[in-house]
Amino acid sequence: MSKPSPISKELFEFLDDLTRNNDREWFAENKDRYESVLREPVLELITQLEKPLRRSAPMLKAIAKRSGGSLMRIYRDTRFSKDKTPYKTNVGISLRHQADGNIHAPGAYIHLADDECFVALGCWRPQRETLAAIRRAIDEDPKAWHRARDQRKFQQSYQLAGESLKTAPRDYPKDHPEIVDLRRIDFIAVSPLTPHDFTQPDIVPRIVGLIRDGKPLMRFLCDAIDVPY
Repeated sequence: MSKPSPISKELFEFLDDLTRNNDREWFAENKDRYESVLREPVLELITQLEKPLRRSAPMLKAIAKRSGGSLMRIYRDTRFSKDKTPYKTNVGISLRHQADGNIHAPGAYIHLADDECFVALGCWRPQRETLAAIRRAIDEDPKAWHRARDQRKFQQSYQLAGESLKTAPRDYPKDHPEIVDLRRIDFIAVSPLTPHDFTQPDIVPRIVGLIRDGKPLMRFLCDAIDVPY
């Protein structure tokens, strides 16, 4: 029997309130609320993901730490942004690949916000060498790419997303048969969820099931850059 979800509707109400009161004074007044309805429940969600992920996706790390783990910081980096609001109005959980310290390896990302929730897999803005290796793998073995991209369960759960070049990347002709995918600068797949989904008892097995459904893409990307998955 599934455990109750650690995530409650109060988390999303907090994020909605933060969107409308994104300043340090309001956050300081609501710091205890942030801890009780957001940070501690999300850390518990990560903890509940640890064991099943070790079976389903052992190369991905679920680390339930208050800082330096899978839970991303709520503080925005405003140094180079015109938007100086100090806080993110979403929760980000990054399940990094074990090789990510040495190479921009594919990973999983869980996003919770009042207006949008999803699970995503793959490489967002990979480094130049990683992106070149993925494109080369598609060019050299398009059938393997098609098997990953078009696998039934993957397609039922995910849609490829992210940005693409407006023209062909260097070294590939504009009429290349795989040009649509070769133009990608993000190799990510997104599965939409709702705030209600995250409050349900089956949210942990549901997330794990989605990560399992994304294995064809993850394996192709990892093979392309020569890391295990």
